[in-house]
Amino acid sequence: MYFKNRRTKIGIALLLAISGNSFLFGNSKTTCKSIEKERVSIEDSLDSVLFSDQNAVTGQVMDETGAPLPGASVMEKGTNNGTITDFDGNFTINVDFGATLQISYLGYSPKEIVVGTNSAINVQLEPDATQLDDVVVVGYGTQRKSDVTGSIASVKSENFNKGVVANPGQLLQGKLAGVNVTNVSGEPGASQNIIIRGVGSLRSGTTPLFVVDGFVIDNSSIGVASNPLNFINPQDIATMDVLKDASATAIYGARAANGVIVITTKKGQAGKTEMNLNVSTAFATIANPIDVFSASEFRNQVNAVGGNLLDAGANTDWQDELTRTGISKNINFSMSGGKSDSFNYFVSTGVDNQQGTFENSSLKRYSGRVNLNQKAWDGRLNVDLNLTASRTLNERPDAGATVVDMLQLNPTFSPFTNGEPSFYDERLNPLVRNRIYSDDAVSNRILANIMPSVEIIKGLTYKLNLGVDYSSTTRDVQRIPFSLIEGFEFGFLNTSATVNSNTLVENTLTYTYNKGEHNATILGGHSYQETSLEQKMFELDDFADNGIEPRYQDQISSERFPTTLNSQAFINELQSFFGRVNYGYADKYLVTATMRADGSSRFGKNNKYGYFPSIALGWNISNEVFMSENSIFNNLKLRASWGQTGNQDGIPSKVSLASYIDSKNENDTYPISGNEVSLADYPFGTVPVRTAFPDLKWEVTTQTNIGLDFALWQNKLTGTLDYFNKVTSDVVLFANRVDPVQPTEKIWTNIPDLEIKNTGVELALDYRGSFTNDFTFNVGGNISYTDNRVENSQFEVITTGAAQGAGQTGATINGYINNEAIGAFFMKDFEGINNEGENQFRDVVPDGVSLDNDRIVAGSALPDILYAFYMKFNYNNFDLGFNFNGVSGNKIYNHTAMSLFSKGQLSRNLNTTPFAVQFPAETLSNSNEVSTRYLEDGSFLRLNNATLGYTFSPSSIGMEDLVNNLRLTITGQNLFVITDYSGFDPEVNTGDTIDGIQTFGIDRFTYPTPRTLLIGLNVSF
Repeated sequence: MYFKNRRTKIGIALLLAISGNSFLFGNSKTTCKSIEKERVSIEDSLDSVLFSDQNAVTGQVMDETGAPLPGASVMEKGTNNGTITDFDGNFTINVDFGATLQISYLGYSPKEIVVGTNSAINVQLEPDATQLDDVVVVGYGTQRKSDVTGSIASVKSENFNKGVVANPGQLLQGKLAGVNVTNVSGEPGASQNIIIRGVGSLRSGTTPLFVVDGFVIDNSSIGVASNPLNFINPQDIATMDVLKDASATAIYGARAANGVIVITTKKGQAGKTEMNLNVSTAFATIANPIDVFSASEFRNQVNAVGGNLLDAGANTDWQDELTRTGISKNINFSMSGGKSDSFNYFVSTGVDNQQGTFENSSLKRYSGRVNLNQKAWDGRLNVDLNLTASRTLNERPDAGATVVDMLQLNPTFSPFTNGEPSFYDERLNPLVRNRIYSDDAVSNRILANIMPSVEIIKGLTYKLNLGVDYSSTTRDVQRIPFSLIEGFEFGFLNTSATVNSNTLVENTLTYTYNKGEHNATILGGHSYQETSLEQKMFELDDFADNGIEPRYQDQISSERFPTTLNSQAFINELQSFFGRVNYGYADKYLVTATMRADGSSRFGKNNKYGYFPSIALGWNISNEVFMSENSIFNNLKLRASWGQTGNQDGIPSKVSLASYIDSKNENDTYPISGNEVSLADYPFGTVPVRTAFPDLKWEVTTQTNIGLDFALWQNKLTGTLDYFNKVTSDVVLFANRVDPVQPTEKIWTNIPDLEIKNTGVELALDYRGSFTNDFTFNVGGNISYTDNRVENSQFEVITTGAAQGAGQTGATINGYINNEAIGAFFMKDFEGINNEGENQFRDVVPDGVSLDNDRIVAGSALPDILYAFYMKFNYNNFDLGFNFNGVSGNKIYNHTAMSLFSKGQLSRNLNTTPFAVQFPAETLSNSNEVSTRYLEDGSFLRLNNATLGYTFSPSSIGMEDLVNNLRLTITGQNLFVITDYSGFDPEVNTGDTIDGIQTFGIDRFTYPTPRTLLIGLNVSF
């Protein structure tokens, strides 16, 4: 018989000493004689076994239904000794006999258990509505959700979207009611449109205000057309709180009209030291190729339309040739922990290398983060330090030209000849373009802030927030000479250097009062923020074909191609005073009042300060006496708010001031001395390019909100219902003057009477339940309806989207039209092909002629309805999750089809889709005029991501001494889309802005959205 345990061997040896027998222990014999050698250790072991105060306690933590609670905290009271439960809710902890265990889990009432002689303890926690509230981050502080009177929605890291994620915006897509996150294109790191409760501005776009660990981010360009939040490692983020109504956002004043997104990064936890390693590899392919003609179909169709077929004999799928399987790799390592309540830390580093589906398309990010917190003076002195640094390398292809080639190139052409890219007469082989064209940007960025706070007297705390955000970006766009094609003989280089800085100093005083049934929090503060940008851009041409890339050659201006230099610089300042009062009585009746005054250098001198008030009321109905016998509702709260916020982002720097240039143009100068012979001898004249407008001020958004929060059936079903009415006035526009006799044609002004209204309803639901103790599930979703409308506009149409290309440039596609939604498509109504083989448009004004006055409003680019739903299942160690999202009620203008897919193009040996030949009687010369012929339904339903995971039990694989947790996941992104749209993807917006006015719903040569499969491994130590 073998006994491996030393204490067991000793105990049995003592018995054998009495009986005189001998047994084999391990690989050695123990007899009565050998027992003497173990005498001292036997005494120590007996003391430990029989009289020790230590006890190894095991157990399981479950919810009210008996389902296990993974991640529950088990702490020995009064010590740092603690652990968390595994996936099955099990735990093991060594504690003293008589010790008290504190067991807690978010959303449940904590329990305390005194350890007795039992070594196994099973604990069942009950839901706690006040704990289920959780703590949400509001401006300059936090609140229990039960005390919040505004409309705030939160997403925690465990509920973020999974897969290949380049920036924080992607984490939120489809997660929150009333928040529409759309990718502009499928390019790695591409910018996004984030719209919270509808578009409310002409020039100011839709970008909300981002606050990262208390630091307000500036949304100025960093010199490359990518997402401004690409520098943040998404795996460092703990929570994202979206502030939607004026009560929640008014504390941020003149920058909060588009909503506020508060990002909180991960922190260490006292008593829990942990290291985490996350590694993943992903494979991305083009998700939905466009159905252009194959080579055999192309041959037939060119002949059918009367073209002169140019058949090179090949059978090429150019969409396949010009795309690839993009391989992305991600590695993240973090360390976190803390000592009691006096110090905690979180440190991480990460490398993210994301390849696009086009050649020369990638985003690489190297990031590091340090978050520290330390306390002293019994917790009265508290210092937070947050530091993140990143280096981002963005490689971009000539995406527009690549899309044109992959859809239009003759499929009978061979891409290669003898292993090298084939040569085509008068057209550049796109494989050659990939070799000679490059667009590379390198951005280095550091964001740091330190926040010391001290409790001066009981309840009164002073806090300083001192921070800086600094970035430096260089970008080189170049083309190497290619002498075989006319127009490509010489190379060019466009290079730019951009430096952004953002410094912040904030001082706040917070007083907290709690007595009896009264509780109040009073906040007062001052903020000063300075943002600056310096940018220099050089454009150089005429680089010879000498085997050296233009960026590595001497950049000397030539007489034939002089160097072009452009530069810009500005400094913006914002000084603010703000205050907020939160009052609650008996946890039933709540009041929040906020006021902020912002003084901005962007405003005109007569309107330097803007004032932004808000008031909100809350009623916790579930805490009323008459609800005490209620068995259905665990939480029921009614909210109502009114407030005003501003938008200064629509006002470029210095535009309220006059500006002049020197000029020798014919009408700008005249002779003075009389000795002038030519215009070159004339003196420079001073010409105004911008006249002053001292009354220029911020846009104002006034919002009313009524909401209901509820939880039913032991918090199994939770949800929120909100109604909002948001009205924007004093809209800023670079508008034509009414009086033609003025120094300048246009002026920056606030448009009188014009209003942009967004009215809507939002609903979010979540249900948690279980089939058995081992099989739990979570389902939910959200839906919102928004009615967007422009009212009292003095303009027929303010164009936001216009056509581009030969014979099309400048034609209106959509814009702002009175009593219509933003992005309303304004064009002729296509009825078919007439007897002459030309376009037939509806004669709206019955005069027998097709003119601009026949244009109609044919829908909007903005969806009326946003919706999303999710399903999560957990069975033993397996978990499976699905996230769907979709929109309805919007249109998309297929500019790609208008530019490329016509019968005339096909006759010239350029490929198309069947769209081009749907009308047999159409002539080859028929124009591709802007009309509803190219307007399509943009509604869709997408399986955004699906994740299958398995969490290993370390003990079951013999690794309990090495790792605490081991988890393997497989995630699919963009697995399918149900839509009637014929382009690559219905989630698109690649139209150009006009005079800074953002466009919506135009698809022009868009980089296609990929389908991605990711395999990931998470290990914690």
